[in-house]
Amino acid sequence: MADTCQEEILELIWTMEEENDKVDKDVLLKKVDLPDAERHIKALVEESYIIITNKKVQLTKKGRVDARLIIRRHRLAERLLHDVLEVKEDTMDSSACKFEHFLDEEVTASICTLLGHPVSCPHGKAIPPGDCCEKANKEIRPVVMPLTELRSGDEARISYIVTKYHQRLDKLSSMGLVPGVQIRLHQRQPTYVIQMGETQIALDSAIAQSIYVRLI
Repeated sequence: MADTCQEEILELIWTMEEENDKVDKDVLLKKVDLPDAERHIKALVEESYIIITNKKVQLTKKGRVDARLIIRRHRLAERLLHDVLEVKEDTMDSSACKFEHFLDEEVTASICTLLGHPVSCPHGKAIPPGDCCEKANKEIRPVVMPLTELRSGDEARISYIVTKYHQRLDKLSSMGLVPGVQIRLHQRQPTYVIQMGETQIALDSAIAQSIYVRLI
């Protein structure tokens, strides 16, 4: 398995290939923000992650498998930081770079499922699908979804709330609508009405869209 520095280089090669099919070694070296970059690249060649021919760098089958997993973890981390934690864009990438190295396969799949198996990162780049995505595609409905996708009578538990408006978040919290709370969708029209314990709460579509729930 590649070490952290090697993973960073494999990730960079993948992204450079997305932008330009050919990866020049000299250009790669300039972009690698690591000490001893030449040594790490040499190690990747020796360990059969990449091949270099006439200064053109290519991922081997082994290297492509690892790079794909790294890219998947990074872009899912970006989605989590952006959509759920609302981390500012200027720090999102660096935070995702640190985060991605601590994610194992099980945690990555859990994050992907939590986010509803997103197909792209906040920058619009494709997120390589995992086994959990293929399984979800065979299912009729996603595990986590906006409240607006519930059917009347569905019971669900609030997973997270996505909103840039703190007043809206405060309002929902004051009504008891926080992650972990169990709800039941009573009606969809003309407004969304949910049942929470003995209380019924009416929500407009914008607020309902910002509440992500997990079916029970």
